[in-house]
Amino acid sequence: MSPTPPPRRLRLGLPRRVFSQVLLMQLGIAAGVAVLATGLFLAPLSDQLDDQAMRRALAIAQTTAQQPQLAAELRSTPAAADGPVQREAERIRKATGAEYVVVLDRRGVRWSHTDPARIGAAVSTDPGEALAGHEVMEIDEGTLGRSARGKVPLRDGEGDIVGAVSVGIAYDSVRARLLHAVPGLFAYAGGALAVGALAAWLIARRVQRQTRDLAFSDISALLSEREAMLHGIREGVVALDRAGRVRLLNDEARRLLDLGDEAVGRTPGEALGEGRTADVLAGRVTGTDLLTVRGPRVLVANRMPTGDGGAVATLRDRTELEQLGRELDSTRGLIDALRAQDHEHANRMHTLLGLLELEMYDDAAEFVGEVVGNHRATAEQITERITDPLLAALLVGKATVAAERGVTLWVSDRTRLPDRLIDPRGLVTVVGNLVDNAVDAAAGTRHARVEVELRGEGRTAVLRVRDTGPGVPASQREVVFTEGWSTKEPPAHRRRGIGLSLVRTFAERQGGSAVAGEAPGGGAEFTVVLPEALSEPGPAAAATEPGTKAVATDPAPAAAASVPSARSDVTAASTRPDVTVPSTRPDAGADGEEESR
Repeated sequence: MSPTPPPRRLRLGLPRRVFSQVLLMQLGIAAGVAVLATGLFLAPLSDQLDDQAMRRALAIAQTTAQQPQLAAELRSTPAAADGPVQREAERIRKATGAEYVVVLDRRGVRWSHTDPARIGAAVSTDPGEALAGHEVMEIDEGTLGRSARGKVPLRDGEGDIVGAVSVGIAYDSVRARLLHAVPGLFAYAGGALAVGALAAWLIARRVQRQTRDLAFSDISALLSEREAMLHGIREGVVALDRAGRVRLLNDEARRLLDLGDEAVGRTPGEALGEGRTADVLAGRVTGTDLLTVRGPRVLVANRMPTGDGGAVATLRDRTELEQLGRELDSTRGLIDALRAQDHEHANRMHTLLGLLELEMYDDAAEFVGEVVGNHRATAEQITERITDPLLAALLVGKATVAAERGVTLWVSDRTRLPDRLIDPRGLVTVVGNLVDNAVDAAAGTRHARVEVELRGEGRTAVLRVRDTGPGVPASQREVVFTEGWSTKEPPAHRRRGIGLSLVRTFAERQGGSAVAGEAPGGGAEFTVVLPEALSEPGPAAAATEPGTKAVATDPAPAAAASVPSARSDVTAASTRPDVTVPSTRPDAGADGEEESR
């Protein structure tokens, strides 16, 4: 047999639910207020009734003393039970409902009394103050018990005091009035308590609905879990109130937006400055998975309104994902170029084999020399003008990809860029984004060509990328730099509308600019100026100027020749111990530039 479970012990204390606790506390408050109000009303009520009884007794005594014949009868008649003073006093007592009306002379001897046997005897209390001409109100004990008394002097026609009049109101009647008022007072208090209980129940029901009938311990646990979740998740969370002011920022949001505690209580525009990020957080830009750029980071934002009129926005960092997507695009382009080269290489091997079989050895040697020479000339002519190995390798690779798509990549003969770049990887990102967009725009057009010009002017680097595409309309030359703006279908692995925004952000961080315009002869021209891109030249900077010949890669031979040359050039550049040349672009492939075309 299973053991009998121990009996449950009755635990006294407050209930766990917020609804029950709020109801009990409010009922206790209402009951306490009702009892307190009743006590505060009863305490002065007894004194008020005593005062009313004493004043009533005094008023009766004053009225009695005003009778003109009473003083004369006091002097001219003896103190007797059937005397005129007794008859007049009894008449007044019965008419007013007083307990007694006593008329006494200056010796304190009664001339009237409720009990005729006491007439002719001295009064039991001191009449000195009344006989001295003072009016007296008091609660005192006498021969008839406790009473509220009023005493006044009795004067004759000349104003001389001949006696006094004492009137008493039975104290039992005063107490009876007090007790008679208590049930009504309790009725009012009970009614007020009932109204308070109803109001407490309604408030408690509202609290129950708003708290989802949770216990205080549950709410405390939820708040602790909320704090742990908000500050532990890897998504930024920004909460705004109904006035659009920031009321909460978790740790990730502070990191992504580069904000501190000073942002709380301010609008997104005041905290972040004007821009797309502030517009997204404020709800001026609507939609799901909205792209925005904050500093060097690419963010995806979603905004959800709350029931109190505010909103909660979540932010995800997609910077690394965007970079991986662009590298994937670059890798795919190089793979396509290598595939085309492999096909072309097979054709050349077949051609070479045929020449050898036909014993045309001179022609075979000339054919091999021509192919190798074209490869080497292409790479060498680029590196003559661009001494930075990262940029040179990037352009050699881009030439191959462009040739595969039928576009000639032309490095302008005005290109002069010394190897003094402070941030070569940043410039690689800018060049890669602009060249990719230019190739996208020019591909498929007649005599498709992209021209790249890179110049160093002191410490300033100037980049121009021109293409023969349809160009950018004047009305859209600022819109193309807006993050998230695109007219192309995005690929599966990432979103469009980031590249040009990154270009402008990079340029503006260095105090420069990025603008779109029209190229000579049609097409688009993008100009980026970076004022502090180059370091100061040292004593050894008086090197030979790069060559001046322009380099053009024709679509047909470039597809077959550029990749091996690029590889050999990159290998040569990689022999420098302080330079690592990537096989693919580190952060290229923007898609915002020509998307308006």
